[in-house]
Amino acid sequence: MLSSLPRAVLLVDGYNIIGTWSCLKITRDTAGLEAARYELIEALIGYSAFQGYETQVVFDAQYQNSCSSRQIITELLSVHYTEFAQTADTYIEKVCASLRSSLAQSLISRMIVATSDRAQQLMVQGYGAEWMSAQQLCYQVEATVCRVRQKSKVRKHSNTRFLANSIDAKARQRLAQMRMGL
Repeated sequence: MLSSLPRAVLLVDGYNIIGTWSCLKITRDTAGLEAARYELIEALIGYSAFQGYETQVVFDAQYQNSCSSRQIITELLSVHYTEFAQTADTYIEKVCASLRSSLAQSLISRMIVATSDRAQQLMVQGYGAEWMSAQQLCYQVEATVCRVRQKSKVRKHSNTRFLANSIDAKARQRLAQMRMGL
């Protein structure tokens, strides 16, 4: 669903979202933080692809003595773990600051930050980013899942409506030749 219009960048404060979405809180409390991270990433893969957003999910490594790292999950989604003593908030602020000129030059169409942290909301809006609450993101992800299912049902129903759509191209061609008397 990518278009020729400038892309939008979605920055997601991962632990903030996990702490807000009830389904992710349950996963975190029953299966652990890693399972909740995985579930969030899985939910955002389809959403990012459907929306055409370049999505960066950011997790703090603030209390872990480790270097920052980046995992590319899909063409449109990557996961960033901050370095020791860096919060997801400061990482997101730095990205917003660096993307500010891209937004001004229309190299990207939108910069969106998903978090329910009020201080973060005000900070990123100062860089020209749009703010999306964790709850809004949840609703949008769920709505996208429903739209994808609807499109899939329509496509599935219309493709199986006629026998010709159920057979391979070679068989269809042979039937067309038979119909023409060849």
